[in-house]
Amino acid sequence: MAAVVELTPELDGDTYARSLRKLLWDQLYQTVSHRAPAVAELMKTPTQVAPLGPEHTTDFLQAINIWFQLRKIADENAAVRERRQIEATDGAACVDGSFAQAMGQIAETAPEAFESAVDSLSVGPTLTAHPTEAKRVTILEIHRRIYRLLVSLETQRWTPRERAAKIDELRGEIDLLWLSGELRLERPSLSDEIEWGLQFFRDSLFDATPQLFEQFIAAKETAFPEQDTVVRPCLKFHSWIGGDRDGNPNVTVAATKSAMARGRRAAIDKHIADLTRAAREISVSRDIAHLQSPHLEALETIIARADAADAIAQRNPGEVFRQAISAVIERLSERPRYEHVDALIADLQGIEDALASIGTEHLAHKYIRPVRWRVEVFGFRTTALDIRQNSTVTTAVLAEIWGSDDTYGSAVWTDRLHRELAADSLPKIDLTDMSDQARELLSLLHTIIKVRESDDPDAVGGFVLSMTRSTDDLLGVYLLARYAGASGEALDVPVIPLFETIDDLRNAPGILTDLIKVPTARRSLKRQGDRVEIMLGYSDSNKDGGFICSTWELDQAQRKITRALAAHGFVPAFFHGRGGSVSRGGAPTGRAIAAQPTGTLNGAMRLTEQGEVVSAKYANRGTALKELEQLASSALLHTALSHSAPPNNPEYDDALQALSGMSQAAYCDLLNTPGFVQYFQEASPVEELAMLKIGSRPARRFGASSLADLRAIPWVFAWSQNRHLLTGWYGFGTACQSFAKVRGAVGWKMLRDMFATSQLFQLMVDEVEKTLFQADMAIAARYADLSTDPENGPAIFDKVQAEYDASVEAIRTITRQPSLAARFPVFAERFEENRAYLATIHSIQITQLRALRDTSEHTDTGPLLQSMNCISAGLGWTG
Repeated sequence: MAAVVELTPELDGDTYARSLRKLLWDQLYQTVSHRAPAVAELMKTPTQVAPLGPEHTTDFLQAINIWFQLRKIADENAAVRERRQIEATDGAACVDGSFAQAMGQIAETAPEAFESAVDSLSVGPTLTAHPTEAKRVTILEIHRRIYRLLVSLETQRWTPRERAAKIDELRGEIDLLWLSGELRLERPSLSDEIEWGLQFFRDSLFDATPQLFEQFIAAKETAFPEQDTVVRPCLKFHSWIGGDRDGNPNVTVAATKSAMARGRRAAIDKHIADLTRAAREISVSRDIAHLQSPHLEALETIIARADAADAIAQRNPGEVFRQAISAVIERLSERPRYEHVDALIADLQGIEDALASIGTEHLAHKYIRPVRWRVEVFGFRTTALDIRQNSTVTTAVLAEIWGSDDTYGSAVWTDRLHRELAADSLPKIDLTDMSDQARELLSLLHTIIKVRESDDPDAVGGFVLSMTRSTDDLLGVYLLARYAGASGEALDVPVIPLFETIDDLRNAPGILTDLIKVPTARRSLKRQGDRVEIMLGYSDSNKDGGFICSTWELDQAQRKITRALAAHGFVPAFFHGRGGSVSRGGAPTGRAIAAQPTGTLNGAMRLTEQGEVVSAKYANRGTALKELEQLASSALLHTALSHSAPPNNPEYDDALQALSGMSQAAYCDLLNTPGFVQYFQEASPVEELAMLKIGSRPARRFGASSLADLRAIPWVFAWSQNRHLLTGWYGFGTACQSFAKVRGAVGWKMLRDMFATSQLFQLMVDEVEKTLFQADMAIAARYADLSTDPENGPAIFDKVQAEYDASVEAIRTITRQPSLAARFPVFAERFEENRAYLATIHSIQITQLRALRDTSEHTDTGPLLQSMNCISAGLGWTG
């Protein structure tokens, strides 16, 4: 570590980041020296840890886990500071992923497309509580306080004494982190997960959102000063926490109602808090500021609607703005409540306009406009709660209602679906005779219908149907909704197909085409506008076909779905089910969006933010603002430039198709190797992952134990823990070698040309290269030794090693770089600093796995679980 450097504004980004890490290291070292002196020195020499006893092993793992987390906080703080410095020095247009940069490009290349692109812009981060986040809310809050202390140390106003006091406070937070412990003692309840999700809104997203719109306005006024486009909410937050019941029996109708109620309370509390501040500050007297009649009458109307109008008038005589804001607060407290969220927006707009009419726009922009923007985005809900259920469940319930022997997938089943959907009425169901599963689903659908009729119909999002295999699966949900009380004319709830497997992605265009041909479905889709929302599954498609195949099939599905819908007057709104790792679609936001097929975005971009990704992106306001701006600006840029983008290169498409097929063949060959399931279970801690209490959901769907039914998240998690990481690269080397062999001398040249010009292939190569860099075959070999299959175990590892070597060589040949990750120096440097620690932690984990598996007696699993946390933190993601 370098010596401590004073955190002055003049420091360059790298020096500043190193100084932050040194500052945090010193405070952690002091804490460990006090709390666990036996391991303090070993933090400096991790290769010497092997002889430690169990009690010291636990302390060592905790110390390194905390260090990995502190490093991430330092890097996050430094990244936000660097963006600010770039903007201050070079201008906002030089900040990567900014609105200013995107609009500058549009103004230069396609100015005529700007207004329509803005008009269609709608991005939707969707928070999910997939079991990839090991940190409790308590730990996240300590991390947030540490981050804020680092921010406060940036200022130069502190005296040496004050600065020393802040560093003491920083050390106190790190000490609290040590004493709190990273591991969950109990599996989180669904209620815990709901609170975890809402915390990000309270801590950062409520405040980052109006800042985002301010940056949008500033960029627009610079790039398009004569453009009259009205800024509009381009954000709509969704959540699955409390609505995702696919494989999670803890998510009931009561839990879903509770999630919506708590989201409502969080949003309204924020609106009231900000309006209370506004009422306190806006002390404008009507006797001095002469309001014109229309504005005065508007304010008086707002006041008169409150039950306590007389008391409000007496409390603030003559201060009509305070009175109006107080009346709004009164109604938000439901005395009487607003009948619709639009009515609240109208009242806020009226107050804002009245302030502007007397020349106090600065007050309107400071106190009222941010609240109005928040209400437009968060309403009375915080998030739109999506509902997710598996097609297996909806099909089973429909079969139960029918009470017949009709077989799903048969012509008889399909005919009955169409007949009942077209019927004027359906028989009433006696729920007392139904199974718990059927009662639950019908009650859920009834609840959704009622919420859509409430004061904030967006409190519930869409019904996401996992494992959509056919048009009948989707029509089944429409019919079940009718049984639950929905209108037969048109369903008001979006039914969102989730295409997950490779086969389902390939069948998606036909499934959607057949859906549109059904009158009830077509009317329902038209009722929701011309956009049809479709969710694409990255995790399961990767598990099904490997990274290269999955990436290509997702690209092709989007292109073909777009064409299929266009033939019927619809456009797609794709919802990307991404995760944190490359195996689950994880990639830099801007790069990932830029690589989407031309003409498929149409301004709409939804994506899941899962587990540890949520805390990485949204724990702090500065980072949250950066992530939201990058998401929205990238979607805007892609949409605007699609009209002038060159057509796809058919030769490259043929090459990618060939690479996809060959990589899938290699990947499936591995999965079908004799003994592979046993190898996976023994050479990874997948079976032990269930002990790690990081989510309310079971690791397997419906209690199954086969590889096919294992959830994609623990699949990726396990391969990362044993450093095979094969879900992010396997098949790439064989595919490239086979392609070059078939194409002859021009094969490698074409791959290099594609790498230079195809954004999709470049993204593939980049992410494969980074994954190969993080994989470690020496460590993987030690996990392979855990296999008890003397014949198949070594053979499988040899296969993995050979494919790894082939993939590394392919990367070097395509990129013309002698070593992996040479093109990503910051990424490589950060990981290299963790590599020695990770090697030691893997050694500890392997020892712990052997001990646990070799004895039938009770074994302390604490060190094993801590090692899982450590490896996840060191890699930067879990699943």
